[in-house]
Amino acid sequence: MGSWKCGSCLSSLLIPLALWSIIVNILLYFPNGQVSYASSNKLTNYVWYFEGICFSGIMMLIVAAILLVLENDNNYKCCQSENCSKKYMTLLSMIFSALGIAFSGYCLVISALGLLQGPYCRTLEGWEYAFEGTAGRFLTDSSVWIQCLEPAHVVEWNIILFSILIALSGLQVIVCLIRVVVQLSKILCGTYSVIIQPGII
Repeated sequence: MGSWKCGSCLSSLLIPLALWSIIVNILLYFPNGQVSYASSNKLTNYVWYFEGICFSGIMMLIVAAILLVLENDNNYKCCQSENCSKKYMTLLSMIFSALGIAFSGYCLVISALGLLQGPYCRTLEGWEYAFEGTAGRFLTDSSVWIQCLEPAHVVEWNIILFSILIALSGLQVIVCLIRVVVQLSKILCGTYSVIIQPGII
């Protein structure tokens, strides 16, 4: 019962993390709340990978829902014995947790690349990635941020939102990784009771 509560708590934690990922990713499309930049395709190319909306968001919501269903004690038996059914559900839970790692890991990598690349903005030389060749050094040197003339404060906007996406997807990876380890230990260490049918011995 205690392991079910722990697993259910971890799966439930994925839901708010996924919802926040969707919200943060959507905000990246509207620097300073303006829609004109998205409609004219003047955004960093990494926002079009839908890392927070699709992978760390919708896909993680599906994974969390499936994990919650698998952890329900009222599941129908898939085998003749209860022991077999529990192991099968544990295996499925481990597989979907691994998928969760893949989805959130994708968001983590894309968000990190977007953060290091810097925003697509208008400089004195026109629209460009002003900090693309700095290998992320611009992140700690706020004096160069004034190179981006438009959208206003787009550097801070991108840094904050991509950093939040990295944190959210990182937490999702940790939660799913913990679930994989726990489920794997159940299978390998045999935490389920062995049922001996009468007449075998």
